[in-house]
Amino acid sequence: MTTTTTTALDAPAHDWDRIGQLYRAHLSKGRATLGELFGGHIETESEGAWITTHDGRRFLNCGSYGVLITGARHPVVVRHVMEQLHRHPVASRVFLEPQAAFAAEALVARAPKGLERVHFAGSGAEAVETAIKIARTLGKDQLIATDGGYHGKTMGALSLTGKDLFQAPFRPLLPGTHHVPYGDAEALEELLRTMPGRACFVVEPVQGEAGVVLPPPGYLRAVQELCRAYDAFFVLDEIQTGLGRLGSWWGADEEAITPDALLAGKALGGGVLPVSAVIATPQAFRAFDKDPYLHTSTFSGTPLAMAAVRGALAAVEQDGLVGRARELGAEMLTTVREIATRHYGPVVREVRGKGLLIGIEFAIPGPAGDLLIELIQHGVVANHSLNSHLVLRLTPPAVLTASDTRYLYEALDRSCRAQAARYIPTLEGDSDHA
Repeated sequence: MTTTTTTALDAPAHDWDRIGQLYRAHLSKGRATLGELFGGHIETESEGAWITTHDGRRFLNCGSYGVLITGARHPVVVRHVMEQLHRHPVASRVFLEPQAAFAAEALVARAPKGLERVHFAGSGAEAVETAIKIARTLGKDQLIATDGGYHGKTMGALSLTGKDLFQAPFRPLLPGTHHVPYGDAEALEELLRTMPGRACFVVEPVQGEAGVVLPPPGYLRAVQELCRAYDAFFVLDEIQTGLGRLGSWWGADEEAITPDALLAGKALGGGVLPVSAVIATPQAFRAFDKDPYLHTSTFSGTPLAMAAVRGALAAVEQDGLVGRARELGAEMLTTVREIATRHYGPVVREVRGKGLLIGIEFAIPGPAGDLLIELIQHGVVANHSLNSHLVLRLTPPAVLTASDTRYLYEALDRSCRAQAARYIPTLEGDSDHA
């Protein structure tokens, strides 16, 4: 008698019980519990701004943590990847390979002037680790980051991430790591003054995971000037903000600055493959230029991922997604602010954003999480903020159509109406909120 074992590949995608069991058995019990909290949906397909679940339901994806500026399965990205898949997906890493060269050329062409060297990696955290190692080759043994900043969860990146909740279980982390308030150039100068020639400062143009925190005007330019004055290595973490998310190619463009190294990721793989990169000045990169084996990774610059990079950059350019993000973001910020404040009143502390990175900050704990779940019930996926439980984030793709945005506004209006009464009991029966 022959027996067969059902594997994950054999299990039907619509079998929630089976998928949940597999998560609990082999992935994470906590992740399975979250899946149930978010409605027990199993996502099986995606295209453009939409996700389709196992039961055929469609959700407008305004989440995915900034990955999908081009939307899901953009045809230009898919074409590049499929052509490479059928030709040469993984390289020997002995010979030179054209896709990496072309991807680096395309990325440098769109980077701030002066950034000419590229190291590709697989994740944002890997890019951060690479930047830390580049800094060490230059004698910078003191790391500085900002309170509330988020740079990843590998050991070096976690040392920079300004959240005790994530750091505490893994201490001791890298020695010589310091944090200063975000947006406070004076505090940075005070610290840099104590370690001339030894510091590496890593900062985001806008703090995404901290809840879409925008710095004061001129902050990044002041940071660049201070880093030059005290011979510090300046790393701009644009893993979430780059490639059009803020309505410009890079947050660096807003103040016309050139850091020593700029980090890209998330959207760099066109929503098809995970890719990240460090784009650096030749001076910063000189140790890596001299010894190509000083910092390596088996899948760094793998042809399939490089094809995705080329496709992503082409899609953003051809579809005018940077300008689209700027225009749509301005409209969305105004409308989201009006809807949220109309329903929640003073319970909403602020609605802020830049481009298609928008945050709704509440004055009290609770509404952000409840609104996230309510939005899912009304067919919209949003983001929570890892470093701020008070903020709900919207990071939609720049390919949203007019009907998509109407759908979002209507879902947000209904969701706010359903939840606001829980936090403002006096609004019950108010015709403006009924």
